[in-house]
Amino acid sequence: MGKPTGFMDYKREVLRDRDPKERIRDFREFHEHLPRERQQLQGARCMECGVPFCQSGMTIGGMTSGCPLHNLVPEWNDLVYIGNWEQAYYRLVKTNSFPEFTSRVCPALCEAACTCGLIGEPVATRENEYAIIENAYEKGYADPRPPRVRTGKSVAVVGSGPSGLAVADQLNKRGHSVTVYERSDRPGGLLMYGIPNMKLEKRIVERKIKVMEAEGVTFVTGVDVGKDLKAEKLLKDFDRVVLACGASSPRDINVSGRDAKGIFFAVDFLGANTKRLLDTDFGQKPAEKSSRKTGGGSAGSDAADKTPAAGEKEFVSAAGKNVVIIGGGDTGNDCVGTCIRHGCKSVTQIEMMPKAPDRRAENNRWPQWPRICKTDYGQEEAIALFGHDPRIYEATVKEFVKDKNGNLKAVKIVKLSWEKDPESGRMAMKEIPGSEQTLPAELALIAAGFLGSQKYVTDAFKVALDQRTNVRTQPGCYETSVKNVFTAGDMHRGQSLVVWAIREGREAARAIDSDLMGYSNI
Repeated sequence: MGKPTGFMDYKREVLRDRDPKERIRDFREFHEHLPRERQQLQGARCMECGVPFCQSGMTIGGMTSGCPLHNLVPEWNDLVYIGNWEQAYYRLVKTNSFPEFTSRVCPALCEAACTCGLIGEPVATRENEYAIIENAYEKGYADPRPPRVRTGKSVAVVGSGPSGLAVADQLNKRGHSVTVYERSDRPGGLLMYGIPNMKLEKRIVERKIKVMEAEGVTFVTGVDVGKDLKAEKLLKDFDRVVLACGASSPRDINVSGRDAKGIFFAVDFLGANTKRLLDTDFGQKPAEKSSRKTGGGSAGSDAADKTPAAGEKEFVSAAGKNVVIIGGGDTGNDCVGTCIRHGCKSVTQIEMMPKAPDRRAENNRWPQWPRICKTDYGQEEAIALFGHDPRIYEATVKEFVKDKNGNLKAVKIVKLSWEKDPESGRMAMKEIPGSEQTLPAELALIAAGFLGSQKYVTDAFKVALDQRTNVRTQPGCYETSVKNVFTAGDMHRGQSLVVWAIREGREAARAIDSDLMGYSNI
């Protein structure tokens, strides 16, 4: 412990965000990080308490408390303070395959469980993590390190999101030959096409992909396994196959007028937006070419139209439109920020749940995850631009209203109340009579979550599913009902956080390694 009184001597200091009215002019990351010297003082705030809840990853009150990866937080916080950045990097990557991603998009479960937060402000752990990994790239600590020995075993990974990348990274380091198949034109899965550029710049994803390629991982893009490539061929050509395709079946809104033109799934809208940004910067640059091996053509000058991301979805602009977003989660917020950058006329976000309290409730004590109202970057930008919070709570869509040409012109919503069902005793949503409201809308985005894995993939491999259509395994295991086929990430546990996907990928890699070798040293 570098400075026992550090948590009393130094105040919590975190990154600053660019002004909302300035940052909405571009799709760059909007955070401004601390200088290295001031970041070291934040490392001094770590108490190195006897019970570090920050790295526990426990489930308390139905939610995760602390880091699911069991990051060695007190160790590298102290190393940051004393300036031993190289050792801090090695302790960080001992448990986390991709700190360059989690330090940008993780909600910082570690900070919510920090002991300093019990009576004051938590340690700026995520900021320390960011400083460690970016310093490592600058100094060369994170340069490629191919394995010295190959095992002769081969593994195919289907899907290149965080879980698929984690599986591939760990198995490749072990010495197995790993090939990752991705249906989009670029690897990265939701890191590339699900999370907007202003939250995670794609150069950061591409930087890590290049390191993995240099270490021996093969990426094959533009191949949709289960359609373009048969499951039987993968099982024949590889010793093991890992399904890490995510929970990519979006939940629909089946109400009157759903067939109106102008209604899209949020995941398709966001993916197509990122592809247009990467290919052309919205017309400001020629489409980029890729030398990466592909199964259906490379991302050449005309690939923006021929091989668009996320299932060949077209780019849709929100410019000049009234937009209604159905869903109050992170994806809905990402749509708010994206539509504002397009230049929308107005934006409204519909949320079924009641507004969370501004402060912790008595039954939501530390170290539980704080169930409080969060105003994210997109909502902040809407407030700055339009003068009010875009969210309408306790409401749902009643009808999509079409014009005579079948185009969306409005969304009719109705307010809800939560009441206890007298028979089941469960809380249920009921419409409030007379509370209907009609919102003008030429564009509606459905961000209502996901239902589970996509049927054509699970059918192709004939794997058993659970009641939520996730791929079923024995508790705590990753091998499916089909011999030599494993699974990990959202496809296995359902829609979750990037940090959980990484943990699943790492644990699945260990299980596969044990299955291949009879033991594992991962």
